[in-house]
Amino acid sequence: MSRSSQNQVTYDVISIPKQNQVRRFSAVIVAGGLNSRMGGKNKSFLKIGEKTILSRILETLETQFDEILLVTKNPAEYSNYPVRTVPDIYNDRSSLTGLHSGIYHAKNHFSFVVPCDAPFIQPSLIRLLLDSTETDTDVVIPHYDGHYEPLCAVYSKHCINGIEALLDSGDYRIYNFFNSINLKTIDKEQLKKADPAMISFFNVNTPEALKASIEMAATLG
Repeated sequence: MSRSSQNQVTYDVISIPKQNQVRRFSAVIVAGGLNSRMGGKNKSFLKIGEKTILSRILETLETQFDEILLVTKNPAEYSNYPVRTVPDIYNDRSSLTGLHSGIYHAKNHFSFVVPCDAPFIQPSLIRLLLDSTETDTDVVIPHYDGHYEPLCAVYSKHCINGIEALLDSGDYRIYNFFNSINLKTIDKEQLKKADPAMISFFNVNTPEALKASIEMAATLG
């Protein structure tokens, strides 16, 4: 698959010996997508109460991280938000390309990744994932009811080569590189201790979900 035409330079990934890594974390918000189920509206800017979804996410992340990145093909749209935007390196439109770009551009070895439509991500859930990361861990990811939550997980820069191999082959399934890295899963019992209602995994990707999120926000206060 082709890389973005605006990125013609050669990208050299610096390999950090695992025994020398310090556990510092960046946060990556994956934006983009066609938003087809929302009538083409950018989900980041949908309002829940008086705040946009993106504002809610940023308010949560800024208490946990010293670097926050947002991956987007349209950086001008986010000029009013206090967040650094970075472009996709690959032209392909997928969550995997956004994940790749975010962890590539992050200054820290580890990045917590979240989608742009998750308004109720809980600090306690983030803390659980960060605290579960060890120096030899490549991915810390929620896994419950038989599925992963790949856009609410921690990734290391050691994942970059595996992700690029998938993208180059035209495979966009994030979990397909997990067999080549050191994966740590967080089960439902642990997740519910940090987030009893599991609202961190609620995504606003349909009009019905937006209506439900407004009702949830009113209940949460």
